[in-house]
Amino acid sequence: MSKLVIEGVGRVFPGVRGGAPTTALEPTSIKVADNDFIAILGPSGCGKSTLLRIVAGLDHPTSGQVLLDGQPVRAPGPDRGMVFQSYTLFPWLTVKQNICFGLREKGVPQAQQDRIAAHYIEQVGLRGFENHFPKMLSGGMQQRTALARALANDPKILLLDEPFGALDNQTRALMQELLLGIWEAHRKTVLFVTHDIDEAIFMANRVAVMTARPGRIKTELKIELPHPRHYTVKTSPEFSFYKARLTEEIRVETIKAAQMGA
Repeated sequence: MSKLVIEGVGRVFPGVRGGAPTTALEPTSIKVADNDFIAILGPSGCGKSTLLRIVAGLDHPTSGQVLLDGQPVRAPGPDRGMVFQSYTLFPWLTVKQNICFGLREKGVPQAQQDRIAAHYIEQVGLRGFENHFPKMLSGGMQQRTALARALANDPKILLLDEPFGALDNQTRALMQELLLGIWEAHRKTVLFVTHDIDEAIFMANRVAVMTARPGRIKTELKIELPHPRHYTVKTSPEFSFYKARLTEEIRVETIKAAQMGA
């Protein structure tokens, strides 16, 4: 079992050309249990992505620390898989080669790479596209490949930074169902950054709301909707209750951000 602990993590960026420093993230803390699916909501520029990048080891906090199974996180590692909003596949590699990239770097035997890649290609619905290059794929298919690549390395934690933000509404809804189905089957621990309230409620078992910049986690709301979740849950009274509560939380912070000129 893996446990992620974020303890008082803050991030201050130095000023440009002698200017005042910018506080992107106030000291914030959250404990992530094994198999948790936590969505992080907040107004634009509140530090959601900064927090996720610190957990990934892509950025360094100026205060606090991140612990994974009791060990401090100081750099990227295979125990954390990251999926970004932008399409980050290697354009010169095929779908299968992209999925196998991390496995190859770890020295996994080719036969095992083939088995793992075939499994996740099937999981994300890309059978028949194994030998296609990214430029031949739609945005949704590229994000499916990126998700399969992250899962193929069997990370302890899956980190997703608005991975469906660039997709059209219909494709986004299908990708939400795909990811949720994979989580329900495998119970990976997930931190999911989004600005979409409906997405957060549908996907997560806990939603953390961040304040306006400089951000910190101000509220955590447990989402007690049964699994497996069907898309029709979005029309239920329970879903509407959570949406009303989170909409008000975000509205307050968005107003604050506008007043501060964020």
